[in-house]
Amino acid sequence: MPGALSRRSAVSLLGGAMAVAATGGSGWPVAAADTDPGSGSGSGSASGPATGHTPGPGPRVDSLIRRMTLDEKLALLHGAEDPHSLGQAGYIPGVPRLGIPALRLADGPAGLRVTRHATALPAPVLLASAFDPALAREYGRTIGREGRALGQDVLLSPMVNLIRTPYAGRDFETFGEDPLLTSELVAEEVRGIQGEGLIATVKHFAMNNQEHERESIDVTVDERTMRETELAGFEAAVRAGAGAVMGAYNKVNGVFACESGPLLTGVLREDWGFDGWVMTDWHAAHSSAAALGAGLDMEMPDGKYFGDALRRAVADGTVAEAGVDRAVGHVLTVMDRFGLLDGSAPPRPGRDPGAGARTALKVATAGGVLLRNERGTLPLTGSAARSIAVVGPTGSVPFVSGGGSAHVVPDHAASPLETIRERAGRGARVEYALGEDVFGKEIPAAALSPATGLERRTVAAGKSWAYDGILTVAGADEWTFVLHFSGPPTGRPTVLLDGEELFPFRPGLGEQFTGGLVSAAPDGLAVRRATVGLTPGRHRLKVTAEGGGTGLTFRLRHTTSATRAADVAEAVRAARAADGVVVIGYEDATEGRDRTTIALPGYQNALIAAVARANPRTTVVLNTSSCTAMPWLEHTGAVLQMYYPGQEGAAATTALLFGDANPGGRLTQSFPVSDDRHPMAGDPRRYPGVNGREEYSEGVHTGYRWYDAEGVRPLFPFGHGLSYTTFAYAGLELRQRGSGLEAVFTVRNTGRRAGAEVAQVYVGPSPDLPLDQAERALAGFRRVQLRPGQARRVTVRVAARALSAWDSQRHGWVLGTGRRTVEVGSSSRDPRLRGQIEVRHGGARRGA
Repeated sequence: MPGALSRRSAVSLLGGAMAVAATGGSGWPVAAADTDPGSGSGSGSASGPATGHTPGPGPRVDSLIRRMTLDEKLALLHGAEDPHSLGQAGYIPGVPRLGIPALRLADGPAGLRVTRHATALPAPVLLASAFDPALAREYGRTIGREGRALGQDVLLSPMVNLIRTPYAGRDFETFGEDPLLTSELVAEEVRGIQGEGLIATVKHFAMNNQEHERESIDVTVDERTMRETELAGFEAAVRAGAGAVMGAYNKVNGVFACESGPLLTGVLREDWGFDGWVMTDWHAAHSSAAALGAGLDMEMPDGKYFGDALRRAVADGTVAEAGVDRAVGHVLTVMDRFGLLDGSAPPRPGRDPGAGARTALKVATAGGVLLRNERGTLPLTGSAARSIAVVGPTGSVPFVSGGGSAHVVPDHAASPLETIRERAGRGARVEYALGEDVFGKEIPAAALSPATGLERRTVAAGKSWAYDGILTVAGADEWTFVLHFSGPPTGRPTVLLDGEELFPFRPGLGEQFTGGLVSAAPDGLAVRRATVGLTPGRHRLKVTAEGGGTGLTFRLRHTTSATRAADVAEAVRAARAADGVVVIGYEDATEGRDRTTIALPGYQNALIAAVARANPRTTVVLNTSSCTAMPWLEHTGAVLQMYYPGQEGAAATTALLFGDANPGGRLTQSFPVSDDRHPMAGDPRRYPGVNGREEYSEGVHTGYRWYDAEGVRPLFPFGHGLSYTTFAYAGLELRQRGSGLEAVFTVRNTGRRAGAEVAQVYVGPSPDLPLDQAERALAGFRRVQLRPGQARRVTVRVAARALSAWDSQRHGWVLGTGRRTVEVGSSSRDPRLRGQIEVRHGGARRGA
C-alpha cells in the first residue's frame, strides 16, 4: 500500500529504535483491539476505532481558508498577548474580519489556573485512585463548566504521561503507572470536559516522564514499549475526541517531539485518525519548516518560529502555503466542531462554586487510600475521637495543590486542624503541635551585631536598605535560612553569608516553578530556603534590598538543631497527652523540578518516628505528590494517603479519619521500600539520563510489572488499599467474548460497614507470543459499592487489546493466543481467584 510505504519511509527518520508505521498489513492477524479497544472496566472509554486516515476540513472551514490572508492564517498558528487576560496560559487572537473568535487557553489539570477563583479539585492521581471512570467524567465536567464560565475555550489538560519514575515532579498531575487504567480514565475525563463545550488538550506527546532536563533530554525507546505503555493513554484520548494534543519538550529517539513526523503525522493522524490540532508545550518549538512539515500546527505562547519566520519561509518558497493551510484547517475544524465559527456554541454558564465544591469533596473522599490500619487505629472512635493531637506544619495550613500548572486559586480551603476540631465537637480536646517549622523562627537579636532586627523589614518604593554585620554561632550546626519576601522573584533581597549568595536565582524557568504550599508563607509572602553547615564563631552577613516601583516587605528567619529539637519535643508531649494522634506529612512538588528522594522532606521522618514511639495510636496522613518511603511504618497505627486533595481535602480527610466515609481508594502506582529498590534505581541511563540521553530499557515492564519481573517486593503494591470492612470473592467464571473475554465473579461485603471494593482483573502472558511479556497485567477493573452482607455478581470485560501485544516487525497489534491465566483480586499482589482460558482469534474457550 502506498500509504503504508510512505509511513515506513517517515519512520526511518528516527532510525531502528522506533518504527511506528501503519498498523496491520503483513498478513498476520491483527488483534480485534483495533475494532474493539474498550478496556475491562466496561465503561467503554475507548469507544470507536481509529479511522486510519485524517478527514479533510469541512465546507465552512474550506471557505474561510480561501478568504484568509497569509497574515490572518499565521495569527491562528501562534500565541499572542491577550488584551483582556485573566492570567491564563495562552491566547490566539482569531480573525475578527471573518468572524473567527479568539481562543483563550488555560492550564487546568486540577481546576482552572487563572487569577480568578476556581474550584481546586484534587490532583488527578487522587482522582485515579478511585478507579471510577464515571467519577473521572464528572471531574471533567466540573472543569469544563468552570472553564467556559471563566471565559476560556481550551483546557491544557489532561496529562496522561505515565508515572515511570517516582522522582518526576509532575507525577501528581497524571493518573498512574498502568496504561489501561490511564486510558480508561483519560477518555472519560475528556468526554466530561468537552461535553461542557471546552476543548481538551491531551499532553505531553510523548515520553515526557521527568522534569529533569525536560527541554532537551533525548528519550531512547523502542516501538513496542511506546505502543504498549505511554501511547495508550493518548490513543484513548484521541478516540474519545480530544480536540488538541500538546507536543512534549523532550526528544524521542533523537528528534524533538514537536518536530517528529512519525509521532505527529504517522501515529497521530495516519494511524489514529486524529483531526484536531497539535500545539507545542510553552517555548517548545525549535523550527519553522521542519516542525510544520512534521505535523505541528501551533506554536505557544508566541510566534518565534510560526510568526515572521514562517511568513519569510512561505515568501521564499521554503514552505508551501498549502502547509500553512493544512495547519489552519486543523485549528478551524475543531473550532467548527465546538460551534465557535457559526455561533452555535451554547451560552457560557455562570460559575457554580457549590457544585464544584461537592465534586471536589466527592473525589477526595473516594480517592483516599488507607495503606495501613493496625490495632483498630482507624476510624477514630471512643476516647481516640475525643482526645486528639494534630501534629505537623501542614496540619494548620490547607494543602490544596502542587505547584506550577496545577496551581488553582480556590474559593476557600480549610485546614485539617479546623475540620478535625469541628468534627470532634464540643467537649473534645484537640491540641495542635507544629512538629517542624517550615517557615522559620526569628533570628535572635543577640546573635547579630549590630542587633538590627531582620524579622520584618519594609522598604519603600524607590528606596534601598542594607545590613552588613556579624552572625555569631555558638557551636557547629546546620542552619536553614528562610527568606520571606513580597513582589516578584527578581525583586527579592540579596543575602550573602561569608560572601556566598544564599538564594541565587534559579536558571531557566526555575523561578516560576517553586512549589505549591511551603513556598508561600501563610500571609502570602514568597519563601525561599537555604541550608548550610556553620562552624562556631563569627560569620559575615550582608543583606541588600531594593523597594523598586511598589515597595518591598521581607524577613529573614532560621531553624537550627535546637529549634528543631524543641518542636519535636512539643509534638511528643502533645502525643503522650492524647489518645489519638494525627500527623500530617507533606511533600511539596512542582512542575519544572524533580524530587531528589522518595523520603519525606526536611526532618519529618524523625518527627513521625518520635511521635509514633510516644503514642502507638498514631495515624500518618500523607499529602505527597507520589510514593513515599516510610522507615517509621511499623511504629504507626495507620497511614492514609491523600496526595494533593484540593480545596475540600481537609473535610474529606476528616470524614475518612472518623469513619463518616469508608476508604475505597487504591494505589495507581507501586510504592517502593526505598530509593534503591524501584525500576529506576541503580541505572542512571534509565533516570535521570547520561549525557542528555535516557533509555527506556525496562521495556514494557513499567511499574508493578517491573517488581514482578525482578522479584522485588514493594512497600505497597499497585492496586493496594484497605477498608473499614472486609470483602470476599467467589465463583470465577471465564467466558469468551469475540477475541476478548469476560471474567464473572461474586464479591461479598463480609463486614459491618458499607464500603467500596475495587475488583481488579489481571491476565498472564501468552504462550504463543515470542515476546518478553509481563507476569501479570491489569486487564480490567470494577469499583463495587456494597452494603454490609450484600453480594453482587460482577462482570468485567477484558477487551482483545488487553490480551494483545505490539509486534514491531509487523507494526501492529497481535492477539496473544493460547492458554492464559486470569487472576481476580484486591491488588496486583493479592489474587483472590484464579482461572485459565484458551484465547483464540474470534473467540476464547474456557479452560479447566
